Amino acid sequence: MKHSLQVTLILVAVFFLAQVAGLAVTNQYIAEKIVDAETGKVVDITYSELPFNIERPEIEESKSYIFIIVAIMIGTVLVLLLVRFRSFKVWKTWFFLSVALCLTISFGAFMHQLLAISLAVGIAIWKIWRPNFIIHNLSEIFIYGGLAAIFVPIMNLFAIFILLVLISIYDMIAVWQSKHMVKMAKFQTQSQVFAGLSIPYQLPKGKTAKIQMKPHKHAPKKSVKTEEIKTAILGGGDIGFPLLFAGVLMKSVGFVKVLVVPAVVSVGLFLLLYFAKKDRFYPAMPFLSAACFVGYGVLLLI
Repeated sequence: MKHSLQVTLILVAVFFLAQVAGLAVTNQYIAEKIVDAETGKVVDITYSELPFNIERPEIEESKSYIFIIVAIMIGTVLVLLLVRFRSFKVWKTWFFLSVALCLTISFGAFMHQLLAISLAVGIAIWKIWRPNFIIHNLSEIFIYGGLAAIFVPIMNLFAIFILLVLISIYDMIAVWQSKHMVKMAKFQTQSQVFAGLSIPYQLPKGKTAKIQMKPHKHAPKKSVKTEEIKTAILGGGDIGFPLLFAGVLMKSVGFVKVLVVPAVVSVGLFLLLYFAKKDRFYPAMPFLSAACFVGYGVLLLI
């Protein structure tokens, strides 16, 4: 078992909460559904605008996976450059802007855009420059809803299926072959700015406590003594892609019914963590994608 049972259950529970919150945010941006009176199927959906008139990419739904894959590849290259030159400050600035943007969109689904951006910026500053595990994980629950609100409207079922297959293949190569995903994960943990969930094995005892997301050989040196606390982590992509899959399905089956999918995926995540070995890196997406497809099968049977 990769982590203790208690930590594993907490990690899976927070993952499920992030899925539900993301679906709630995406559902809130649905302005109108047009349903065929004879078949009862949804034939068209109108979405409300994002805060501050943020534009969604204008692209054909069936080809949207190409746009997303290209964006991921470009982002990966940029992060690897930051890793190469140890540019922690640039990474933190980039991460701050991303968190603030996603939280603004997420909060903007339920409140005025000015209040949403004020809350989002405040949380982003707190998360990155005064981090603690509570604010880190609470913000992660809502961040991916912002991404889903952008990308779910431009995707269809074909695109998300292809995207999950391609991402799963990429994840296996990046972790088991090139191992650059491991390098990026270590870089993020060393910067103490990590995209994803981080569940500590124990609560920090003081202000100088430092969350150790993964053991590493070259941690940044500090002048104060710190208490290193082992944590269980789950990458942001492992949260975001299953959410996109469920979000696309939600367009046709609705919010309540689609919750079956994140429930099944959460079980899949638990099984992965239960059978995984300690201190080893695993590409989660192949397993989570398989769980997504199983969840879709269960959904068809309901």
